[in-house]
Amino acid sequence: MREVGRRALLGAVPAVALVGCTGDADSPDAVRTPSGSPTATSAAPSATPAPTPTETPLPEVRDPLSLPALMRQPPDGGRVRVLRTEVETDDYTREQVTYRSDDLTVSGVLLRPRGRGPFPAVVLNHGYIEPSVYVTGQGLAREQDALARAGFVVLHTDYRGHAASDPVRPLERETRLGYTRDAINAVAALRSLPYVDGSRVAMLGRSMGGGVTMNALVTQPGLVRAAVIYASVSSRFLDNVEQFTRPGRPEAVDALYDRFGTPARAPQAYRDLSARAYFDRITEPVLAHHGTVDGTCPPEWARTTQRLMRRAGVDARLRWWPGEDHAFYARWQDSMDQTIRFLRRRMA
Repeated sequence: MREVGRRALLGAVPAVALVGCTGDADSPDAVRTPSGSPTATSAAPSATPAPTPTETPLPEVRDPLSLPALMRQPPDGGRVRVLRTEVETDDYTREQVTYRSDDLTVSGVLLRPRGRGPFPAVVLNHGYIEPSVYVTGQGLAREQDALARAGFVVLHTDYRGHAASDPVRPLERETRLGYTRDAINAVAALRSLPYVDGSRVAMLGRSMGGGVTMNALVTQPGLVRAAVIYASVSSRFLDNVEQFTRPGRPEAVDALYDRFGTPARAPQAYRDLSARAYFDRITEPVLAHHGTVDGTCPPEWARTTQRLMRRAGVDARLRWWPGEDHAFYARWQDSMDQTIRFLRRRMA
């Protein structure tokens, strides 16, 4: 039912999204083998599949800065323009590029495997790095290399307001809605490349990029074929405001309150910025990786996101990694091997 709904919705070939989450070893959703190695938890067999977006009306738009508003904006990504070649290896070529995202130019890096293709492809959504110090392609270097060596075309988007991209409006930055559009439009840009198999495109997000990916899934169901999220931020917007924005940019919190009102006075406005409010729109399987000692994104966030996705009927799986913090070190290669197997299986 989900596969049919996804294809009917867009009439186009799906892509895959990867996102980041954190987890707790004591989560009721965590399942371990006797050796203590993590295993995936999948949607409960008795879960009722969520209706596809073709069966239910779109939610009301109460504010143009909201996920319901983005649901009404189809992908609008332009062709990829190569600026220069950075690296050529025996396995792939890495280039600095730009692409059009709505009416903006967004920069990034593109990795193309050796050979004629057509290849499967992955959009990468990086985590938070202060835009004033960010350089193009930063944040997911290990993932770029591993995926390209595995035969995937990789487009790592810098997001608007980063590197050589056009500027971002302040509230588009704080709500991550502008970044979400850039990730969505990166999929369209990838599909314009002649050596990309448009029926096998993926998206990977880490930390903040996990939230960006979840936003993409709920606003454009059928755009991607699966999602993998690493050490993700919360699927509740206000959790992220309290954890990250208030301590680091209190003036940005004031701007949010000036625009939307306080959470007590305008709870619906903040709900409309939270992906979890619309998990029933997700039509793709989701694989999440999370370290059990993540000190940046609390494990409770991953546990709750997993539970709510399953409740909404999403084919969601969460893998816990004992002893891993936010960045993943000792077990990163193991987690990436599982990610690549997941993508190949889902995009076969």
